[in-house]
Amino acid sequence: MLDLDAAQEASAGLDGEPAQRSGLTPAKGKADAQAQRGEKRRRQPYSAPGDRKAAGAQGKERDREGRARRMEAMRRGEDWALPRKDQGPLKALARDVVDSRRGISEYYLYAIVVLIVLLFVPALRGKAIVDYVILVILAVIVIEGWWVSRKVKRLAHERYPGQNTRGLAMYTAMRGTQIRKMRVPVPRVKPGDKIPGDRS
Repeated sequence: MLDLDAAQEASAGLDGEPAQRSGLTPAKGKADAQAQRGEKRRRQPYSAPGDRKAAGAQGKERDREGRARRMEAMRRGEDWALPRKDQGPLKALARDVVDSRRGISEYYLYAIVVLIVLLFVPALRGKAIVDYVILVILAVIVIEGWWVSRKVKRLAHERYPGQNTRGLAMYTAMRGTQIRKMRVPVPRVKPGDKIPGDRS
Protein backbone atom coordinates (compact mmCIF):
# COMPACT_ATOMS: atom_id res chain seq x y z
CA MET A 1 0.00 0.00 0.00
CA LEU A 2 2.87 2.34 0.83
CA ASP A 3 4.61 1.45 -2.40
CA LEU A 4 1.47 2.43 -4.44
CA ASP A 5 1.25 5.86 -2.77
CA ALA A 6 4.92 6.48 -3.38
CA ALA A 7 4.56 5.56 -7.04
CA GLN A 8 1.63 8.06 -7.45
CA GLU A 9 3.65 10.87 -5.85
CA ALA A 10 6.63 10.11 -8.09
CA SER A 11 4.40 10.17 -11.19
CA ALA A 12 2.97 13.58 -10.20
CA GLY A 13 6.46 14.91 -9.70
CA LEU A 14 7.59 13.69 -13.11
CA ASP A 15 4.75 15.45 -14.86
CA GLY A 16 5.74 18.76 -13.27
CA GLU A 17 2.22 19.50 -12.00
CA PRO A 18 0.78 18.87 -8.59
CA ALA A 19 -1.94 16.30 -8.38
CA GLN A 20 -5.33 18.02 -8.27
CA ARG A 21 -8.57 16.51 -7.10
CA SER A 22 -11.92 17.40 -8.64
CA GLY A 23 -13.94 19.90 -6.63
CA LEU A 24 -10.97 21.77 -5.20
CA THR A 25 -10.90 25.58 -5.53
CA PRO A 26 -8.19 27.27 -7.60
CA ALA A 27 -4.98 28.27 -5.95
CA LYS A 28 -5.08 31.41 -3.81
CA GLY A 29 -2.82 33.37 -6.16
CA LYS A 30 -5.00 32.61 -9.17
CA ALA A 31 -8.19 33.67 -7.32
CA ASP A 32 -6.56 36.94 -6.26
CA ALA A 33 -5.56 37.70 -9.86
CA GLN A 34 -9.13 37.15 -11.10
CA ALA A 35 -10.55 39.38 -8.35
CA GLN A 36 -8.09 42.14 -9.24
CA ARG A 37 -9.09 42.01 -12.92
CA GLY A 38 -12.81 42.20 -12.01
CA GLU A 39 -12.18 45.14 -9.68
CA LYS A 40 -10.25 46.92 -12.42
CA ARG A 41 -13.13 46.48 -14.86
CA ARG A 42 -15.62 47.86 -12.30
CA ARG A 43 -13.47 50.93 -11.67
CA GLN A 44 -13.25 51.88 -15.32
CA PRO A 45 -15.19 55.14 -15.96
CA TYR A 46 -18.38 55.14 -18.06
CA SER A 47 -17.58 55.91 -21.67
CA ALA A 48 -20.09 58.23 -23.35
CA PRO A 49 -21.14 57.61 -26.96
CA GLY A 50 -18.52 58.56 -29.47
CA ASP A 51 -20.69 61.07 -31.31
CA ARG A 52 -22.38 63.20 -28.65
CA LYS A 53 -24.18 65.33 -31.21
CA ALA A 54 -25.78 62.31 -32.86
CA ALA A 55 -26.75 60.85 -29.47
CA GLY A 56 -28.37 64.15 -28.47
CA ALA A 57 -30.27 64.32 -31.74
CA GLN A 58 -31.55 60.77 -31.27
CA GLY A 59 -32.68 61.59 -27.75
CA LYS A 60 -34.57 64.68 -28.93
CA GLU A 61 -36.19 62.68 -31.72
CA ARG A 62 -37.37 60.03 -29.24
CA ASP A 63 -38.79 62.72 -26.97
CA ARG A 64 -40.58 64.36 -29.91
CA GLU A 65 -42.10 61.06 -31.00
CA GLY A 66 -43.19 60.32 -27.43
CA ARG A 67 -44.91 63.69 -27.13
CA ALA A 68 -46.63 63.19 -30.48
CA ARG A 69 -47.93 59.76 -29.43
CA ARG A 70 -49.17 61.15 -26.13
CA MET A 71 -50.92 64.06 -27.88
CA GLU A 72 -52.68 61.71 -30.28
CA ALA A 73 -53.74 59.47 -27.40
CA MET A 74 -54.99 62.51 -25.50
CA ARG A 75 -57.03 63.68 -28.47
CA ARG A 76 -58.59 60.21 -28.70
CA GLY A 77 -59.52 60.43 -25.03
CA GLU A 78 -57.29 57.61 -23.73
CA ASP A 79 -57.33 58.02 -19.98
CA TRP A 80 -53.60 57.42 -19.37
CA ALA A 81 -52.62 60.32 -21.64
CA LEU A 82 -55.11 62.87 -20.31
CA PRO A 83 -54.28 65.56 -17.75
CA ARG A 84 -55.47 64.75 -14.25
CA LYS A 85 -58.39 67.18 -14.55
CA ASP A 86 -59.78 65.18 -17.51
CA GLN A 87 -59.26 61.68 -16.15
CA GLY A 88 -61.90 59.33 -14.82
CA PRO A 89 -65.29 58.00 -15.90
CA LEU A 90 -67.19 60.99 -14.46
CA LYS A 91 -65.31 63.45 -16.66
CA ALA A 92 -65.80 61.20 -19.69
CA LEU A 93 -69.54 61.12 -18.96
CA ALA A 94 -69.65 64.92 -18.69
CA ARG A 95 -67.88 65.29 -22.03
CA ASP A 96 -70.28 62.87 -23.72
CA VAL A 97 -73.35 64.67 -22.40
CA VAL A 98 -72.05 68.08 -23.48
CA ASP A 99 -70.88 66.84 -26.87
CA SER A 100 -74.18 65.11 -27.63
CA ARG A 101 -76.06 68.40 -27.87
CA ARG A 102 -75.82 71.75 -29.57
CA GLY A 103 -75.58 74.53 -27.01
CA ILE A 104 -75.65 78.29 -27.18
CA SER A 105 -72.59 78.48 -24.95
CA GLU A 106 -70.32 76.87 -27.54
CA TYR A 107 -70.68 80.02 -29.65
CA TYR A 108 -69.55 82.15 -26.73
CA LEU A 109 -66.13 82.91 -28.22
CA TYR A 110 -67.68 84.00 -31.50
CA ALA A 111 -69.95 86.39 -29.59
CA ILE A 112 -66.97 87.83 -27.73
CA VAL A 113 -65.19 88.53 -31.00
CA VAL A 114 -68.29 90.29 -32.38
CA LEU A 115 -68.58 92.40 -29.24
CA ILE A 116 -64.94 93.45 -29.44
CA VAL A 117 -65.48 94.57 -33.03
CA LEU A 118 -68.62 96.50 -32.04
CA LEU A 119 -66.70 98.33 -29.35
CA PHE A 120 -64.63 99.99 -32.07
CA VAL A 121 -67.70 101.28 -33.88
CA PRO A 122 -67.91 104.99 -32.99
CA ALA A 123 -71.71 105.07 -33.01
CA LEU A 124 -71.88 102.32 -30.37
CA ARG A 125 -69.25 103.61 -27.99
CA GLY A 126 -70.73 104.35 -24.60
CA LYS A 127 -74.09 102.87 -25.55
CA ALA A 128 -75.93 100.83 -22.96
CA ILE A 129 -76.94 98.29 -25.59
CA VAL A 130 -73.47 96.76 -25.55
CA ASP A 131 -73.61 96.29 -21.79
CA TYR A 132 -77.03 94.65 -22.06
CA VAL A 133 -75.78 92.24 -24.73
CA ILE A 134 -72.87 91.22 -22.54
CA LEU A 135 -75.17 90.60 -19.57
CA VAL A 136 -77.51 88.51 -21.71
CA ILE A 137 -74.64 86.37 -23.00
CA LEU A 138 -73.33 85.78 -19.48
CA ALA A 139 -76.81 84.90 -18.22
CA VAL A 140 -77.32 82.38 -21.02
CA ILE A 141 -73.97 80.73 -20.31
CA VAL A 142 -74.68 80.46 -16.56
CA ILE A 143 -78.20 79.09 -16.99
CA GLU A 144 -77.24 76.61 -19.69
CA GLY A 145 -74.21 75.42 -17.74
CA TRP A 146 -76.33 74.91 -14.61
CA TRP A 147 -78.98 72.97 -16.54
CA VAL A 148 -76.54 70.64 -18.32
CA SER A 149 -74.47 70.07 -15.18
CA ARG A 150 -77.60 68.94 -13.33
CA LYS A 151 -78.15 66.27 -15.99
CA VAL A 152 -74.53 65.18 -15.74
CA LYS A 153 -74.61 64.89 -11.94
CA ARG A 154 -77.88 62.92 -12.05
CA LEU A 155 -76.40 60.44 -14.54
CA ALA A 156 -73.20 60.25 -12.50
CA HIS A 157 -75.11 59.29 -9.35
CA GLU A 158 -77.04 56.65 -11.29
CA ARG A 159 -74.04 55.09 -13.01
CA TYR A 160 -71.34 55.62 -10.39
CA PRO A 161 -73.03 55.77 -6.98
CA GLY A 162 -70.76 56.93 -4.20
CA GLN A 163 -68.33 58.71 -6.52
CA ASN A 164 -67.29 62.23 -5.58
CA THR A 165 -68.84 64.71 -8.03
CA ARG A 166 -67.06 67.76 -6.66
CA GLY A 167 -65.98 70.07 -9.49
CA LEU A 168 -68.02 68.17 -12.06
CA ALA A 169 -70.50 71.03 -12.61
CA MET A 170 -67.75 73.54 -13.39
CA TYR A 171 -66.02 71.02 -15.67
CA THR A 172 -69.28 70.51 -17.56
CA ALA A 173 -69.92 74.24 -17.93
CA MET A 174 -66.39 74.94 -19.18
CA ARG A 175 -66.62 72.14 -21.72
CA GLY A 176 -69.84 73.66 -23.01
CA THR A 177 -68.19 77.04 -23.70
CA GLN A 178 -65.50 75.53 -25.93
CA ILE A 179 -65.85 75.58 -29.69
CA ARG A 180 -66.64 72.05 -30.77
CA LYS A 181 -63.74 71.73 -33.22
CA MET A 182 -61.28 72.91 -30.57
CA ARG A 183 -62.34 70.53 -27.79
CA VAL A 184 -59.69 68.23 -26.36
CA PRO A 185 -60.27 65.33 -26.02
CA VAL A 186 -62.18 65.33 -29.27
CA PRO A 187 -65.90 64.48 -28.95
CA ARG A 188 -66.70 60.77 -29.05
CA VAL A 189 -70.37 61.40 -29.84
CA LYS A 190 -72.15 63.54 -32.39
CA PRO A 191 -74.85 66.15 -31.74
CA GLY A 192 -78.14 64.35 -31.37
CA ASP A 193 -76.66 61.04 -30.17
CA LYS A 194 -78.56 59.56 -27.26
CA ILE A 195 -76.65 59.10 -24.03
CA PRO A 196 -77.94 56.03 -22.13
CA GLY A 197 -79.91 57.18 -19.12
CA ASP A 198 -80.41 60.72 -20.40
CA ARG A 199 -84.17 61.27 -20.42
CA SER A 200 -84.05 64.86 -21.73
